[in-house]
Order: sequence, then C-alpha cells, then structure tokens
Amino acid sequence: MGTGVSILGIFVADTAYLAPRLPVVGETIAGSGFSVGPGGKGSNQAVAAARAGAQVSFISKIGRDTFGDLALKTYEQAGVTAKLTIMDDEPTGAAFIYVNDSTGDNAIIVYAGAAGTIGIDDVETARETIAHSAVFVTQLEQPAEAAHRALDIARTAGVTTIFNPAPACAFPAEIYGLCDYIVPNETEAAALVGFPLDTLDDAKRAGDVLLSRGVTAAVITLGSRGVLFHDREQSVHVPAVACGPVIDTTGAGDAFVGGFAAALARGTNPFDAVRFGCATAGIAVTRRGTAPAMPLLSEIEALMAR
Repeated sequence: MGTGVSILGIFVADTAYLAPRLPVVGETIAGSGFSVGPGGKGSNQAVAAARAGAQVSFISKIGRDTFGDLALKTYEQAGVTAKLTIMDDEPTGAAFIYVNDSTGDNAIIVYAGAAGTIGIDDVETARETIAHSAVFVTQLEQPAEAAHRALDIARTAGVTTIFNPAPACAFPAEIYGLCDYIVPNETEAAALVGFPLDTLDDAKRAGDVLLSRGVTAAVITLGSRGVLFHDREQSVHVPAVACGPVIDTTGAGDAFVGGFAAALARGTNPFDAVRFGCATAGIAVTRRGTAPAMPLLSEIEALMAR
C-alpha cells in the first residue's frame, strides 16, 4: 500500500453561458457572460486533493483536442499525476452550463466524450496505480462497471476506498460492500434510501440504511448544515466551516471529497479528516469556479487553527 490518492473519474470542460433566460428552439439571444474552465467530479476531486497536500494520480480518458490540452494544463498546474488515455476518435468531455444572470439558476448538459468509454480494460491498465495508493476515490460520471472493478481492485489491495455516488444513478448493489466510506450529498442519499433528509435524524436513518447495505461508514454532506459521519460506533454531526461570504457552491462536494481523501491518505483519523474536508469546502465556496477555487494546504490549516 502506498501513501498517495488515486482517483478514477471524468474530466469535462465546463463552458458556462450567462443569459437572462434559455432561448427557445430556433431562437438566438444575446448572453451577458461566458467562461470556460476545468470540470468533472473526479477531475475536481483530484485537483482538490493535490492542492490539499496529497500525491494524486488521476485516471481517465480525454480526446486529442483543445479541451484535452486544458485538462493536461490543469493537472500540471495542480501537481496531479495524469494517468490519461488520449483518444483520437472521441472528443474530450464538455458541459454546457446555462446560468440565469439575475437568479443564478442553472441548466446543464454534460457529454462525457472520451471518458464515457472508460471500461474494465482501462481500469485493469491502471491496476498498479490503484493498488499502490493509500486511498482510492471514484464516482458515477464514468460507467458504473468501471467504478465497480476499480473499487474491487482497491479493496483487495487493502487500499481505503471512498465512493461518491454522484450523479445519483443506478449502480450494482455489490459496490456497497466495497466502500470504506460512501460520500453522498443529501439529494444523492435521498435517492439511494428513498426518503428525504429533512432533519439530522433523517440523515442518521439514511446512514443506517447504507450501513445495512454493507458500507463501513456513511459520510453524508448536508450543504450548509455540514456533514454527518455515521458508522457502527458513532454518529457525529460536523458543522460546516464558514470563512467568508459564500459566492459559488459548485464544486463544494468535490472540495470536501478531495480534502477528506487527502487527510485520510496522511493517516488522519476519519473524524478529523471530515473536519479537514469541511474546511476545504468552506474555503472553496467563497471563490468562483470549481478546480480554480480549491484551496492550498496552508490555507486549510490556517482556517482549522482558528
């Protein structure tokens, strides 16, 4: 077992368009702003973990194109080791994000592109990288069978596994038993257990359901209400960490997962790792963007020392 964090996931270029409303079919309207930046849950988590001080390998697939160049540049700047297959016949993933310029409401179309073709063969190619990590992380933006095989490899090698069941979609029930930590947000947890998490008691009940399915611990992120850490021994509510005005909550979950993984890889106990993840997310939401908003280890430690 190694010391670093390995992450299987997707990269997409987030292209965000600001406008007063969505156009109807056949209509063209003027927008009020545009940005393009690195996105994709796994990719954001890799940047967050690296900036939070971990040695990170990111396993994915991209196209040989401009957005693929953006991915490579992102990892170079963040100090992430890119374990990428570059495809000639598929584009790099991209997201169309419409943002209402007065309310901030959004509508999103994601195409995973090359990363949508991640399969069991790709995971087998990355077997060494996964097996030699301290912590392995994956989500559901790439095909579920790839996540399943990777978690299986990690668990067999004695690597700590973190599964972020996002976006909320179907996956094989065997995955639960491969999770040291399942980390859903309140919406994803509700989709998994079949009832809303309106109160902390609901969250604890959801934690019990997830434990009954075979996970070792449920770490449920509750937005501004913080995080519930729930295993067979304890159920602890960790409040959110505030450090300034919240201006952009996109990527807050990815910041948490990346920070949590980085802390676990350093040998931090799970409860303190949750606090570290909360501090990571607490800083990220005070900045615009996803990957560019991820804080440095020194910033997280300064906030936690307060």
